Amino acid sequence: MDAPREQVLLQALARLDQLTKPVGSLGKLEGVAAWVASCQGVCPPRPFTRPRVVVFAGDHGIAKHGVSAYPSEVTAQMVANFLTGGAAVNVLATAAGATVRVVDMAVDGDTADVVSAFKVRKGSGSIDREDALTREEAIAAITAGMTIADEEVDGGADLLIAGDMGIGNTTPAAVLIASLTGSEPVSVVGRGTGIDDATWMRKTAAIRDAMRRARKQISDPVALLATAGGADIAAMVGFLAQASFRGIPVILDGVVVGAAAIVAEELAPGAREWWKAGHRSAEPSHALALGHLGLEPLLEFDMRLGEGTGAVTALPLVMMATRVLAEMATFDSAGVSGRE
Repeated sequence: MDAPREQVLLQALARLDQLTKPVGSLGKLEGVAAWVASCQGVCPPRPFTRPRVVVFAGDHGIAKHGVSAYPSEVTAQMVANFLTGGAAVNVLATAAGATVRVVDMAVDGDTADVVSAFKVRKGSGSIDREDALTREEAIAAITAGMTIADEEVDGGADLLIAGDMGIGNTTPAAVLIASLTGSEPVSVVGRGTGIDDATWMRKTAAIRDAMRRARKQISDPVALLATAGGADIAAMVGFLAQASFRGIPVILDGVVVGAAAIVAEELAPGAREWWKAGHRSAEPSHALALGHLGLEPLLEFDMRLGEGTGAVTALPLVMMATRVLAEMATFDSAGVSGRE
């Protein structure tokens, strides 16, 4: 895994100090701009022209055991909603200048042919009592995610965002994060779609039981995904790792994408250098994932929807930071006196 160009990062930081502003006065935007330049390998950086969101959809068997506020059939219904442009991520992406693609990896139902070409199975196993996938299915899902990343990059995408859709998916996400960060079950259980106290207790027990099953697979990312992940999460792992391999910057979304990210970093060490955290989710395990990856969120708006919405909300900041470095005048070019 190649890293973003450190020499270009240094050039970008030096250029930022020559722009018509006090040194460091644009705060974290300056660090984002320099990161973009280092990913692109050129300073000034090129403004983004085709940011792309890919939403990975899948159902999880654990949802049948009372851990979510919504029924499983919502996943397929939301896939249809994405296709007609009615979901939150569609609206936010349009406002931010991005386009959205949805991929059915394991929806427990039939979906349109345009989204189901990579489908591995209908629903993943209930991870508190059985494996989510076979090892072969996990490999197929990871490979699908890599192929999708290649398709998007070859199609001209210059920035990628992964999104998630799946009732019950915060449960496997919490298991993966807790397992890889050495955290206790109660520290990773969030309210997900807005569950009540009784549902929270069932979710905590399910995460505890799934962590017991996952413990022996910690050193094998593929086995861990097969045991405690799901086809949608495994596909995101391949997508994030391959985006980094192709040298494309990625804005990470919330807790489910965060879970995929920490597994992707295990599978492809160094991948995280190509990622920025769009936001910090209200889900408690997301903070653990970001800390594990050493990433600081650009936003903290108490968002917890998923779909890629937090990352898309941060996208305009990344685009603005890039244009500042690319288009803002220097003291010399503008004929403005610098600091004495």
